[in-house]
Amino acid sequence: MNQSMFIVWRESVEALLVIGILQAWISQQPEDSRLGRLLWAGVVLGLLCSAGLAGLMLWAGEAMSGPGGEWFQAGMTLLASLLMVQMVFWMHRHGPGLRHTLLREADQRAARQGGLGLLLLALLAVSREGSETVVFLYGAGAHLDGPALALFAIGGGLGLVLAGLTVMLLRSTRRLISWSSFFALSEALLLLLAASLLVAAVERIGGQLLAMDMPNWVYTLVGEAWWDSSVLLSDSHGLGAVLAGFAGYRATPSTITLLVLAGYWLLVGRGLYRARRAPL
Repeated sequence: MNQSMFIVWRESVEALLVIGILQAWISQQPEDSRLGRLLWAGVVLGLLCSAGLAGLMLWAGEAMSGPGGEWFQAGMTLLASLLMVQMVFWMHRHGPGLRHTLLREADQRAARQGGLGLLLLALLAVSREGSETVVFLYGAGAHLDGPALALFAIGGGLGLVLAGLTVMLLRSTRRLISWSSFFALSEALLLLLAASLLVAAVERIGGQLLAMDMPNWVYTLVGEAWWDSSVLLSDSHGLGAVLAGFAGYRATPSTITLLVLAGYWLLVGRGLYRARRAPL
């Protein structure tokens, strides 16, 4: 539930921000009412494209059974993790100039294609955010069913409501938090969630490897835990469950889990360090 709420919240805020920037641009144009209709037509088409992708992914997951389905879900979870990291670094580089970039592209498309250019721009922007949301949600919730899946869906709905409230708050006042602070905080949480999804994907892959005829060192690497901290902090309930869902914490980590987390944070830390030193 917490994962789905955060994913929908973060992605919806970004989508609403893009729509708000385009609306502000439309308000300064002579044909604002017609352009406004085309903008929302593009938004609706973008949502339909995202819904189509969601249906396709659900169909593919249902069509594959047994090991094939497990490998597919592991692959989608791994893809969601990689896309989250890519999105964080993209926003880190382009976020400060996002408004200027959108307005320039809106001017260029309007000059070349008229209102249809604005519709296409809205379609691409919304379908991009929506597609990312679909992949992230599928990666985070692929292993859920029954009541857990229902809570996951409720979390997504709450995330949408929170996104609307967040945008209203950020537009009305900057005393509590600014846009830059919001994106910095959400990027940190996205990196933690990406680590969690990466661990989940590796564990799914490890589960499939354990069912195969593999050398003994593979079973040791994947199946044997280095320690058991369940007594101090269990990963099945309370704070430990939150850390497991948002940061990949495991009370009984295997060698591969520790190696993956260490490698992930080393690469992310190196990337962030190089991004800070890069010329603006």
